[in-house]
Amino acid sequence: MTEIAFILNGTPLSVAAEPTRTLLDFLREDRGLTGTKEGCNEGDCGACTVMVTDETGPRALNACLLFLPQLQGKEVRTVEGLAAPDGRLHPVQQALIDHHGSQCGFCTPGFVMSMAAAHANGCRDHDDTLAGNLCRCTGYAPIVRAARAAEEAPPPDWLPSFTLPQISSGGTVSGESPSPGGAAAANARPAGGPGGADSPPVTGCRPTGLEELARLYEAHPEATLIAGATDVGLWVTKDLRDLPMPLFLGGIPELRRIEEEADRLRIGAMVTIAELRAALAPRLPGLAELLRRFASVQIRNAATLGGNIANGSPIGDTPPALIALGATLHLRRGETRRDLPLEDFFLDYRKQDRRPGEFVEAVTIPTEAPGLRCYKLSKRFDQDISAVCGCFNISVEEGRVAAARLAFGGMAGIPKRATAVEAALLGRPWTLATIEAARPAFAEDFTPLSDMRASAGYRLEAAAALLVRAFHDLQGRPVSVLEVEA
Repeated sequence: MTEIAFILNGTPLSVAAEPTRTLLDFLREDRGLTGTKEGCNEGDCGACTVMVTDETGPRALNACLLFLPQLQGKEVRTVEGLAAPDGRLHPVQQALIDHHGSQCGFCTPGFVMSMAAAHANGCRDHDDTLAGNLCRCTGYAPIVRAARAAEEAPPPDWLPSFTLPQISSGGTVSGESPSPGGAAAANARPAGGPGGADSPPVTGCRPTGLEELARLYEAHPEATLIAGATDVGLWVTKDLRDLPMPLFLGGIPELRRIEEEADRLRIGAMVTIAELRAALAPRLPGLAELLRRFASVQIRNAATLGGNIANGSPIGDTPPALIALGATLHLRRGETRRDLPLEDFFLDYRKQDRRPGEFVEAVTIPTEAPGLRCYKLSKRFDQDISAVCGCFNISVEEGRVAAARLAFGGMAGIPKRATAVEAALLGRPWTLATIEAARPAFAEDFTPLSDMRASAGYRLEAAAALLVRAFHDLQGRPVSVLEVEA
């Protein structure tokens, strides 16, 4: 069991729980807070949305994908804790009533919590904010009208700003004593094999520093690293797996930093997709716009860059863009660090160049790339997985292609560069004729599969079409489906 301290609807709690018990199950089964609904139980429908607040501010998150140790030192608000003690409703609750934004009501608590988090943060892009909440009966029009109506209402005075003087956000979730399962016990290892024959198991630990993580994971390479849990959570809720020795990374500040080094950015592995998008918007707007298509607000608030890379999915959204940028991956095992081009990290389907006990520490990318363009093709604009993701980093000098890095997701078992296409472009005039002449090279680079998202033929045609799109985009022509009109 693991001891976790957090605040729930204004009440400090200290609870003992299995490390992989979800917040959703805890709320409904242990606390009777059934306003948080179980819909898909995989982070797609938003019915389980809660508001989680820490020193970075309030965020909408999916309770079904949050393990309790991830809440150490944070505050959780559910729909039951949103109104004032005297019964006054939160402005978004009242607006939903006024604008008839609820019908069957199953999805309503999740919408309320997404809207409340957006209201607290001053977010007014309601189509984006609510993309992670599914409504099947009321329809979105009255819900969006309610969100707009609540925009000017001041934040409720009964929801105080985040202060947790009585709860430390540091320390391991297993408590302060060096008992079996705690960090002190896990770090004191005799010589010999990993951990030594007499080493007690780590049943759930929250390292508080990079050195502690490096020691723990080197000693226990079989451990499960948990960052945002947006994928690992499904191993528990869908596959019903028992995770060996979960190590929760949320308490390691070194992994949450974005640092500028000369003309490059070093991005820690625990930087969330939402944080990354905000940091890149003024520097790399093409990549920032791609990240807008990364799942939903709730997922972007939890998912991390390092997790998206280490997951190794051939349709992960960040690797194609990072490869096109020429990103460098920083890995660590114990006291040993090594760097490699990100494109060399992916070896085969779900197989990466990562040694036992080695973890992703950071990624380094250029601070600027004026020729970077990123496009995602999926059956839905929001909340969907790529059929093809294409990223193009092209430099043109005196009308000719001076440099080109093209990378794709969904075209092979790994995120992969289109080196044959690059060779067909380099040194040639930057024209549609050159692009047309380079089209056959896509079949040299890729032999895509057909699956439920797209056929192999579609993928090849779509990849070539995205290069044409990049050409027009770089000419300043509107190419987004949100800009083009018939």
